[in-house]
Amino acid sequence: MESTRVDRWLWAVRLTKTRPDAAAACRGGHVRVNDRPVKPATTVSPGDEIRARVGDVTRVVEVVRVIQKRVGAADAATCFIDRTPAPPPEAAIPVARRDRGAGRPTKRERRILDKFRSGQL
Repeated sequence: MESTRVDRWLWAVRLTKTRPDAAAACRGGHVRVNDRPVKPATTVSPGDEIRARVGDVTRVVEVVRVIQKRVGAADAATCFIDRTPAPPPEAAIPVARRDRGAGRPTKRERRILDKFRSGQL
């Protein structure tokens, strides 16, 4: 086995949760093999570079070994070399944010936020 479909490989090495998700990412233009947009049936072979946008992160991987069946996470990690660049560092300036679903701020919390926003805190 020297090559396999890109959607099947993405699913087998656990870059996507399901094979239909991998196929949809290919059809949507979120997957590129050697800097070319691909269809789900495009074949991949060892040495190919795959760029796949999974969620909010663009993963860059190099194919080391081609598999067609889904395997355990430890075995799947040996099938590719992850070349994804490190994410940019967080902003140095703190941003006042509330947890989602926390409701409206209390009067005391609002005063603290107002002081923070005006630069007094």
